[in-house]
Amino acid sequence: MRNNRVQEFFSKKFRSLLSNEPSGTPPWLEVIASGDTGGLFLPTDAPWVVHRDFGTLVGGIRALLVQALHPGAVAGVTGHSRYQADALGRLAGTIRWLTVTTFGSFEAAANEAKRVNRLHERVSGKFTLSDGSQRNYQAADQDLLLWVHIAFTESFLVCHQLYATREIPGGEDAYVSQWARSVKDLGLENTPKTKAELDKLINSYITNNALRVDEKTKEVIAFIKKPGLPWWTAGIYRLLFAAAVASLSEAERKLLNLRSAPRWLIRPGTRFSLRLIRWIIGPDSPIEQGALDRLKRVGILSKN
Repeated sequence: MRNNRVQEFFSKKFRSLLSNEPSGTPPWLEVIASGDTGGLFLPTDAPWVVHRDFGTLVGGIRALLVQALHPGAVAGVTGHSRYQADALGRLAGTIRWLTVTTFGSFEAAANEAKRVNRLHERVSGKFTLSDGSQRNYQAADQDLLLWVHIAFTESFLVCHQLYATREIPGGEDAYVSQWARSVKDLGLENTPKTKAELDKLINSYITNNALRVDEKTKEVIAFIKKPGLPWWTAGIYRLLFAAAVASLSEAERKLLNLRSAPRWLIRPGTRFSLRLIRWIIGPDSPIEQGALDRLKRVGILSKN
């Protein structure tokens, strides 16, 4: 009984941090649990398996670092985001999109895409290219959407492979091809469908000098390193950040000017810490359970 109370306490603290909701119950839980259809993914699909795991804690940090390499993405974040004033609010918004898209019904995923598209309509401006010229941009520009998508896909895939233990159904190609469904309603159709295509596309951004680091980028990276989270998260966040840096490719680390401890040192400590977090807060996920209950209610999964 005492252990259950301890788990309930830490589970509430952890989930309130990620959802920016003091009660610990994500406001989008009901969105995922309701509806009368399946969704983009089932429990046997690669994105469901990857995104239910705590490797996503590292993957999210890594994705932000990689996305910051594109000057258009940095311009959008620094010019139109409350990331410094309300880091937890922005985190909650990103987690909402990820979880609703992964675990929600078709209608919920479509509505979430509409919400993001409405936000993108307000994001526009100029950024400086590597050759010093200026370019007008909108958040819905295909190349910017594509960069954010592939940085996310690579990051969550690599971090799952390094720091999680569950096998990905269908392997890495299945994750890349299936997760491409998540961005169709955002207006992005032409995306990589295999890990090889993903790697080739990311390398093309690097070799074509589409990526750069300037003072704004450095400010974003410094914030990602120390985002002003509650004091009790400081130790584990330092480890997760180190794990994210260790998971970067050599080219990505060089562009970001970040040094890393060797993977052989970081990997076991991170795996142990993620298992410890899971043990402390308990194995149950209200979000996943809500999705499973909906799938059983509509007859896609057996109730037994």
